[in-house]
Amino acid sequence: MDLDLVAGTLSDLGEPAYRTAQVWKWAARGAASYVEMTDLPRGVREALQSRVPFSTLTLEHEARSRDGTVKALMRTADGRVLEAVSMRYRDRRHSLCLSSQSGCPLTCKFCATGAMRFGRNLTAWEILDQALHFRRSQQVDHAVFMGMGEPMMNLDGVLAACARLPDLGITHRRTAISTVGWIPGIARMAQDSMPLRLAVSLHAADDALRSQLMPVNDRYPLDAVLAACRAFYERKRRMVFVEYVMLAGVNDSFAQARGLARLLEAKMFKVNLIPYNPTGAGNDFQGSTAKAIDAFRSELERHGIGATVRLTRGRDIDAACGQLAAKQAESMNDLQSDADPQIG
Repeated sequence: MDLDLVAGTLSDLGEPAYRTAQVWKWAARGAASYVEMTDLPRGVREALQSRVPFSTLTLEHEARSRDGTVKALMRTADGRVLEAVSMRYRDRRHSLCLSSQSGCPLTCKFCATGAMRFGRNLTAWEILDQALHFRRSQQVDHAVFMGMGEPMMNLDGVLAACARLPDLGITHRRTAISTVGWIPGIARMAQDSMPLRLAVSLHAADDALRSQLMPVNDRYPLDAVLAACRAFYERKRRMVFVEYVMLAGVNDSFAQARGLARLLEAKMFKVNLIPYNPTGAGNDFQGSTAKAIDAFRSELERHGIGATVRLTRGRDIDAACGQLAAKQAESMNDLQSDADPQIG
């Protein structure tokens, strides 16, 4: 919902400013249309229905996993594609994985999103409409910006969306922003008043390997990224989560675990070990075995570093970490392009 457009339309209709707050209150509670907003005059509801799209996004497809995960493929008004994911857990958490960009301009070798075409930054309203889509069917209480895109490259939109997520039931302390280590964004996030969580993707304990996996490391190397994380911790007093995808024979050795432990301080960092999810992104990576992941975690813990293994959700529908690529929409675009007549 583009609330700026709603506010402008209501102003044109001569309605008082508080009408906009009424519309947002209904939307944040899960209303599916303007018609449901019964404390607005019928004429106002009808005018909004005809003039302002209820969502900035169009749902194209939903896939449902055996574990209850739901992946939504959506398209913006100008045709950009994105995906968002809803995950339910046994402890009754309902977490949303939100996208900040259509595609991603960065090219991490193990990530399907980095292999698709980059579209653009999403607006705050397009980010919120991902969350509102799932809020219409059930309560939500956690959010992670770990979907498509690098959130720190669209921090204006991401922070504007985060400011309104509590209205949906997702508090700031239950919202995490993930980054490849985009230092200007980390520094700005440290200055923001919202107590948001920071998650940083490292995936290697040395610069040479990290640059192979994540070319952005050439711009923001490990030492600089970790220094920014420490500054964040000193400012916010909030633990930083380190994301580490486990790649067999690549970054899962005892030496890498020991090197990672030496880089981190127990009071500031906690490591999330992520089983690799096949992406079809043109690489030949294989996921580490459960035994290797457990040994890696044990070595971290032996050095006093807290570590957990990420529970994989939605792998059977390509909704797990690193798998978002809007494959169906991309193939539709390719087919449309092939069908276009050649001019000249």
